[in-house]
Amino acid sequence: MKLTLTQFVSLDGVSQGPGSPDEDTSDGFSRGGWFVPYMDDVFIQQAADWLGDADGLLFGRRTYEAFARDWPQITDPEDPFTELMNGLPKYVASQTLTDASWNPTTVLSGDVAARIAELKSRPGRHLQIHGSARLAQSLFAVGLIDEIRLAIAPVAVGQGRRLFAIDGPPAGLKQLSNETTPGGLTIQRYEATGQAPFATYTGVSDLP
Repeated sequence: MKLTLTQFVSLDGVSQGPGSPDEDTSDGFSRGGWFVPYMDDVFIQQAADWLGDADGLLFGRRTYEAFARDWPQITDPEDPFTELMNGLPKYVASQTLTDASWNPTTVLSGDVAARIAELKSRPGRHLQIHGSARLAQSLFAVGLIDEIRLAIAPVAVGQGRRLFAIDGPPAGLKQLSNETTPGGLTIQRYEATGQAPFATYTGVSDLP
């Protein structure tokens, strides 16, 4: 399976609490819900198409607990995500989680990176990370994430956890697609290409 990361981010790189003011208030974060004003039907369809590629969902503990609390309560038959979010196999990376009742769920403990690498070796389409920025950072650092899907909101939040941590390892990306929704979201897909390239600008004649 391919390991893909789907993440909502602001222009200043914040990924914490996009969906509501009380979604994630950890570390004193008080500006949640910054993504919602820019959502529209085009974005919803794109997100539903992405989720339709999944054969499994991978979470960190914080995101898993929030999703396990909220998604089973969504019963709207018109919601394009509910059936898949609740029905797909779920994997949560945690050394401490004891209650994983959002079935079907498997807790990945011990050497989490090795267990995720083993999941990736299985046949299938996509194992998808949704949210879970801390987990994404650690897996990106060891080269396990194959593709990143970003929905970028035109807002600077000014506080909160970033998707890419300051002083994190450099990494190269190749853009696969780029589009803008009527609501102002920029939807970008990237393939991870390994070590980030660096060079010195010496003039336009040297550019490819």
